[in-house]
Amino acid sequence: MRIKFLPILLVFILVLVLAGAGCLGTGILPVNKTEPPAVFVDYHRTGGIAGVSDRLVIFDNGVAVVSGPSASTEVALNSTDMALLSVLFNESQFSQLQTNYSAPRNSADLMTYTISYHGKTVTAAETTIPPSLKTVVDELDRIVQSAGTQKSTYPTLGITR
Repeated sequence: MRIKFLPILLVFILVLVLAGAGCLGTGILPVNKTEPPAVFVDYHRTGGIAGVSDRLVIFDNGVAVVSGPSASTEVALNSTDMALLSVLFNESQFSQLQTNYSAPRNSADLMTYTISYHGKTVTAAETTIPPSLKTVVDELDRIVQSAGTQKSTYPTLGITR
């Protein structure tokens, strides 16, 4: 009898081990890791008689956040807007510009513009903006102004112009 009991016990242990091994074999399900949007343009304008301080951050997915002293607004730029910005930056030869265009001493109440695009930052006073950069500044100012006409403030999503 003892001989018949041993094979049954071994089969029972083998079934328990295999059942336990099946449970251990489950892995963690893969997580869909999407990259956060990258900053496309970072624009900051400061100064002037009123002491303006506006910042515009445009992400590569078309979401733009405009922040001022009292509120932030989110604006969704469409693909045409994004393409226009790319063209304007390319036409301005942004990568070839100097990093700093300072105003003459004793200049008062001037606006200062700081623009970062593709890893390069250019800072210019309003009287020293290179002509090739003027259209870029005008378009970025237009986006800031359009955000000021929006009714909702951050964190409302999906606002379009």
